[in-house]
Amino acid sequence: MEREGRPVGAASEELVTIGEFARLSRLSAKALRRYDELGLLRPALVDPVNGYRYYDPAQVEGARLVAWLRRIGMPLNRIGRVVALDAGAAAVEIRAYWARVEAETAARRDLAMYLVDHLSAEGRTMSRMPDNAENTGSSEISGRSGSAGAVALAIRCAALTDIGVVRTANQDAAFAGPRLLAVADGFGEGGAEASAAAIEALKPSTWGRDGALSAADLLNALEDTADSAARAVRDAVAPCADPDGSGTTLTAMLWTGSRLGLVHIGDSRAYLLRGGELFRITHDHSLVQSMLDDGSLSPEEAASHPGPALLLKALVGEARPAAVAVACRADVRLREVLAGDRYLLCSDGLSAVVEAADLRAAVVAADDPQEAVRRLARLAREAGGPDNVACVVADVVVEE
Repeated sequence: MEREGRPVGAASEELVTIGEFARLSRLSAKALRRYDELGLLRPALVDPVNGYRYYDPAQVEGARLVAWLRRIGMPLNRIGRVVALDAGAAAVEIRAYWARVEAETAARRDLAMYLVDHLSAEGRTMSRMPDNAENTGSSEISGRSGSAGAVALAIRCAALTDIGVVRTANQDAAFAGPRLLAVADGFGEGGAEASAAAIEALKPSTWGRDGALSAADLLNALEDTADSAARAVRDAVAPCADPDGSGTTLTAMLWTGSRLGLVHIGDSRAYLLRGGELFRITHDHSLVQSMLDDGSLSPEEAASHPGPALLLKALVGEARPAAVAVACRADVRLREVLAGDRYLLCSDGLSAVVEAADLRAAVVAADDPQEAVRRLARLAREAGGPDNVACVVADVVVEE
């Protein structure tokens, strides 16, 4: 235990002991020693003779900031970056951190609600089963296998990317096939490679063949698929001069024959047209969206927000510690489908420049997915085409 004494070579009235500073800052002496070792909060003086630590009372405000950041759960390595910033930049960094926490909490909430609904449905099914149900497992699975109904459904789809009017290179990617719908919006030096790699990593997926997997297995398969995409992006941008500054968004839907599995990270979007109404079914992982969520921005202000499109989550080249990597995983969920549903997946090169009403009108008016993606790309160009555009449109149809 560190004993306090008089500092050698310093005026005692200018500095305070570690015990006194602990009382001023509301941090324990043990915490202060730990933060000194980590470089977060250095003493003003370490006595060269006895090793005692002394602090300047002017350090109290910085020490309290460290304590408050720990109370909101910020990791120590990130606190080190925040305390080195000026007040304005620190405020931006704290907002971005908390927005990410809220986005991750929202994703966990969605999964929790899905599990509640899923297990409640399982309970209702079990309560209706006859006493000898344990001997009729195959027929029970068959009876429940078609959550979309007895009618066989299929996907009719089209994909398109467009360089836009302003950009000189296209970093967006899109894919539409009978099993996979995906858009990815690359950024940084290796953006084009990142977006292509993310989608390519999803193509070999064979999970859910003929809708045979259970809901729980499907969720696990979706997470495995998202992890594969993350690894593919890291490998793709590794040769870049700054791999940490390159990456991609990813919004993808995988078709099992009875359900669509959604994988989503970043600010590309997925929409559902059902009953004439267009619903957004993804949540942007962006700073602007977080400010909308907490009321800091109105929708009108968000539309003209001057700041860059700061993403809170994306697939990037940075190799993160395990705990951080788990927190930054893509959102995954399952969606039940109906014949007649139309899905739109797009990068923000479309959604950020085309008004929602015009977006809906184009999706509603198109006779088929191919016409829809052409209409949407044309709308983006007519709005100035400041960014690349990637879009996929898919119809759920009765299989012939």
